Amino acid sequence: MIASEVDAASAGAVSIVVPTRDRPSALRRCLGALSAQRDVGTVEIVVVDDGSTDADKVSAVVASQPLARLIRAGGAGPAAARNAGAAAAIGTYLCYTDDDCDPEAEWAVRLVRSLEAGADVVGGATVNGRAGDPFVETSELIARELQASTHRRLGGRVFIPSNNFACRRTVLLAHPFDERYSTAGGEDRAWCASIADAGLTVTLEPSAVVAHRPVLDLGGFWRQHVRYGRGAYHFARTTPGRDWQEPPEFYIGLLRSGIRAGIRCLLLVLLAQVATGVGFASEAAQAHKR
Repeated sequence: MIASEVDAASAGAVSIVVPTRDRPSALRRCLGALSAQRDVGTVEIVVVDDGSTDADKVSAVVASQPLARLIRAGGAGPAAARNAGAAAAIGTYLCYTDDDCDPEAEWAVRLVRSLEAGADVVGGATVNGRAGDPFVETSELIARELQASTHRRLGGRVFIPSNNFACRRTVLLAHPFDERYSTAGGEDRAWCASIADAGLTVTLEPSAVVAHRPVLDLGGFWRQHVRYGRGAYHFARTTPGRDWQEPPEFYIGLLRSGIRAGIRCLLLVLLAQVATGVGFASEAAQAHKR
């Protein structure tokens, strides 16, 4: 198509961007959920393979879904992958999720309706997709508390996880993810801070639900939160001011939520904070050596 035809075809269209790496089974499930989206109009699914070791498996999964197409990234991390997805997308609106997530059937349309109503960025609700799994439940609990804390303190300058949000493509192109974050952890908080600094509006849409289904054991849970601590160090270094630094009330609320969730979650909340501290201190030490 010539340029004017592409513009006409993409006007009002929705591009769903899914970064992936080495999780073809989870990706297949995710794409199945995305292909079942209702009432969203013209939609494409852009899968960004961020350096999978078995690229052929990812290609086969994407080829099995008519709405999906694949682009290759260089393994530079999810921040760079999300930017690559935006660059390749044709839609007016971008919806983002991860390969270990299952969006509900009206997820995309509910996000897009908020954008059409005037929001620049909208975040949905992410729930534990592995009922009874304390590692996933604790990770989701921590993310919910972080979002609630920023919302209470900062209003529209709210944190939204990168596995469930949407914006206009022009917003993401003008305000890309910081590609200095080479792993998952901190890059979404940094992006939310940059959006807030630009004066853009952020809305929460709790009816846009994604079930998060990571596969975690104790070791994976520890490594995840060490990684988050490393990201938190970079976030603290690169984000001016103290607005985005969590006050003691956040940690008190986190412990209370852990208590309400039961002894296993409480212990994992405590372990997560230790792991985050280890990651933060480790990254600070490495930065000092450099």
